[in-house]
Amino acid sequence: MAGSGDGGNEREVLEDSINHSSSFSRHRYRRSMSSGEEDKGLLAFSGWVYHVGTNSIGHEYSHQRFLYVKGKYVEMYRRDPQENPGIRPIRKGIIGPTLMVEETGSRKVGNEELYTIQFYNRLDETKKGEIACTSAEESKKWIEALDYAKQQAEYELSRGGGARNKLSLEADIDLEGHRPRVRRYASGLKKLIRIGGGPELLSRSSSSLGTGSSDGDFEGEFGDAVEAHEWKCVRTINGVRILEDVADGKGGRASLVKAVAPVDASADTVLEVILNLDRHKRYEWDMLTGDLELVDSYDGNYDVVYGTYDPKYLGRWQSKRDFVFSRQWFQGQDGAYTILQFPAAHKKRPTRNGYQRTSIKPSTWEIRSLTNEKCLVTHMLEMNTAGWGRWKKSSSCSKFEKTIPFALLSQVAGLKEYIGANPSLKCEPSSLALHSKHSEGDPPDEFYDAVAGDSSSTSEDEESDDESEKEEKPVKPKPAPAAISSTALKQASDAAENASKELDLSVPPIHVDPSQFNSVLHKGKDDADTNCWTSPGGAGFMIRGQTYLKNSAKIMGGNPLLKLIAVDWFKVDKATDKIALHPKSLAQIPAKPNYSLVLYYAAERPVRKDSLLEKFADGTDQFRDARFKLIPSIVEGYWMVKRAVGTKACLLGKAVTCKYFRQDNFLEIDVDIGSSSVARSVIGLVLGYVTSLVVDLAILIEANDAAELPEYILGSVRLNRVRLESAVPLDG
Repeated sequence: MAGSGDGGNEREVLEDSINHSSSFSRHRYRRSMSSGEEDKGLLAFSGWVYHVGTNSIGHEYSHQRFLYVKGKYVEMYRRDPQENPGIRPIRKGIIGPTLMVEETGSRKVGNEELYTIQFYNRLDETKKGEIACTSAEESKKWIEALDYAKQQAEYELSRGGGARNKLSLEADIDLEGHRPRVRRYASGLKKLIRIGGGPELLSRSSSSLGTGSSDGDFEGEFGDAVEAHEWKCVRTINGVRILEDVADGKGGRASLVKAVAPVDASADTVLEVILNLDRHKRYEWDMLTGDLELVDSYDGNYDVVYGTYDPKYLGRWQSKRDFVFSRQWFQGQDGAYTILQFPAAHKKRPTRNGYQRTSIKPSTWEIRSLTNEKCLVTHMLEMNTAGWGRWKKSSSCSKFEKTIPFALLSQVAGLKEYIGANPSLKCEPSSLALHSKHSEGDPPDEFYDAVAGDSSSTSEDEESDDESEKEEKPVKPKPAPAAISSTALKQASDAAENASKELDLSVPPIHVDPSQFNSVLHKGKDDADTNCWTSPGGAGFMIRGQTYLKNSAKIMGGNPLLKLIAVDWFKVDKATDKIALHPKSLAQIPAKPNYSLVLYYAAERPVRKDSLLEKFADGTDQFRDARFKLIPSIVEGYWMVKRAVGTKACLLGKAVTCKYFRQDNFLEIDVDIGSSSVARSVIGLVLGYVTSLVVDLAILIEANDAAELPEYILGSVRLNRVRLESAVPLDG
């Protein structure tokens, strides 16, 4: 999108592929109908946002701007064009199919805490921009609006011919040049969907948020990867369930425990309450971490906080306590929020005089929308079994109720009661009527996460009643379920049979022997082998079944269509594409800043013409981005890593930058994990524990039509405790 700077010293960039996020306050929505035949039936959206950037002398600015989106077009105004007919936009352009959008979380812009969204053209990352809004709810709705606009551009591309040529011309508008003359749009802005209120409502003084919703059975046992855990409710306190993972029948010294409760507010509201550092507000629901102050923040979705608490409320200590911990939060493609909390150290906050430094146990928050007005909140942590075991069996007060782990579990009850007692925090139902990210008849996948894993060291304040039982042992990795029903096996067989139809069965198969290929990582001999790879098959993953479009039913995956033949593990200076042409290599998944994992798959027969695989291999990048799906699963490892990675399927092309390289007999997919700050931080956590992790990955092409169902596993890999130092430099 083209245009000049605002007032000479502001440089605004709204790209040919633009995606903004804005912060909202109140909003009203109206459907827009255009008089033009070409625009008939298109939705339009408008509202106030902050345009954030840096001027020519390096100073950051944030200006209130009115954003208008209709079809694939975006315009930015200094004033509301409905109230000022005849004014011209200061920026205009289209939202092209090469747009990438990334929520960068909240950060200080001037004197305000804003939710920011960055956007850039994945073919030219110099074309980028940023907008901001005052709440996560508004940010989400702007993303949905711009995603809808992007779909319009992709639809025009799919029509080909004149539409394709027209879109190409529009996408080539100069983003750096002077603002072009534009025709007046104000006359057509009377009927549209309105996001947010006037510019005065961009103030953080009060926030009235809308709601987001996501359907699905959030506590079901059918997700995108098969997990072995069994949650048992051991107590119910003030409407909050306390559950323990009892899948490990032998029992260990460390238990994985969670507090779960429905809260009558949107997920965005709950997220803001949990992250809010205002002492007066936290005092009303948080008995442990009420006194918090921000120490540092990074990338908008990661910060470090310092806190203190008075020992008279917890434990038997005489001295006051202080602590430092980090918080990292992100939103999955299903709309659920995850917050990871780790004990930390920071040079800006050494131990204070008169205080004793203590450690807050690692924990995770998960916030999942249930309806427009309700979400499910889960707080999970690991604790010593001795004191915990006595408390859950005894109805009387015990020492456990004076510990930090109990205070952490009690935060869910405090949050539930605090929001219930403050009606202003509850969200009004959203009347937004959009094409959602899931097409009609294609309900969203169920949310499902991994929860079992190894433990970390216990904090000093989690005391056992028995001195001999203070030593904590890690949670044992839990094996996959042994019993698989005959129905599930039959469905998996059907999926594998459906996959075989993707290849040309009239051509005799060729035998592909993995032992003939030399790669950096060797094929593992057994489960005890390390720094290696194996082929786990598809039984550990749940994929869309034949009736998915009717009832959202998923089935166990069958054998992968492609055979894994080699795995390379390279050390690189920067993300590298077209690695298939490199003399040291034989498709790449780079992970910034230093490593590239390369997986090689082969088919025993040619791909059948007009099959889904053929459409993917020879299709457009837009089609590939919309269909290329990854399902992760941490089979063994630290439970916090499991929570961070999850087991939810992810459309990689929608989350990170993917580049595709097609040659006569192969397709290479280069996935730049480092293109997303959220993905980059999660990978950083994984690399810290990689030598103790067993990771399963499955890749597939998402099936969206009845003729494409059931889905099938394209390929899978298991990585066994990979060592970073084993990576080989990839030289020219």
